[in-house]
Amino acid sequence: MALRPVQVNIKAVDGLAVGRFWGEALGWGVFSPGVTTYVGPAGGLVWPEPVGLGIDVVPVPDVKASTKNRLHLDLATTSAAHQAELVARLRSLGAAPVDVGQGDVPWTVLGDPEGNEFCVLEPREIYRDTGPIAAVVVDCLDPRAMARFWGEVLDWAVLEVSDGQASLRSAEGVGPYLEFLRVPGVKAVPDRVHLDLMPYPGDDKAAEVGRVKGLGASDLDLGQGDVPWTCLTDPEGHEFCVLALS
Repeated sequence: MALRPVQVNIKAVDGLAVGRFWGEALGWGVFSPGVTTYVGPAGGLVWPEPVGLGIDVVPVPDVKASTKNRLHLDLATTSAAHQAELVARLRSLGAAPVDVGQGDVPWTVLGDPEGNEFCVLEPREIYRDTGPIAAVVVDCLDPRAMARFWGEVLDWAVLEVSDGQASLRSAEGVGPYLEFLRVPGVKAVPDRVHLDLMPYPGDDKAAEVGRVKGLGASDLDLGQGDVPWTCLTDPEGHEFCVLALS
């Protein structure tokens, strides 16, 4: 039994505008079938994506706090010229430089039009086959513990683990990586960005929710009421949702 990540959920005051930004950023299509705006590979709406992750932008009334999100996206590039071109294009679309204390690093830290942080990486061979999203990166206190928890939740391979960072990827070796970086300080406020997961066909959602709670997840009440998805937090408080099979 396992869950699979199907989309990155981003909260935004202007969900359509932020969705359009991410569509342009990734070269993907933008679809607004209802309240949310979904961003996925071009060629027509396919949900959930069979490989990789989509982005679902959810409208909310409140603007982002100044606190840095503890989950962000890293975007892949293929050359120094591609990195420079992508950064310039993203800034023309409304992204802005963000200082998170990164210092002199080869990647560029930006915020989307509502300030959600993301990185445009320098070319790295490890991300040559991920698609435009290289990794979903989570700030945490204990990368080893997070790798154990999420590795069991997703049944993903743990490729690298140390006191400072951990890296996981689908056992099939496709799609973005899931990475955990050690940072000081505990999670203090709800994030604007989280992962949405889904059972595999034939699996039971309630059983999967029970399984991940047995691994250390906790119920989360956001005032969501009677909805078909289940809101949970991981052992360090990062929010995630388990969606019902469509």
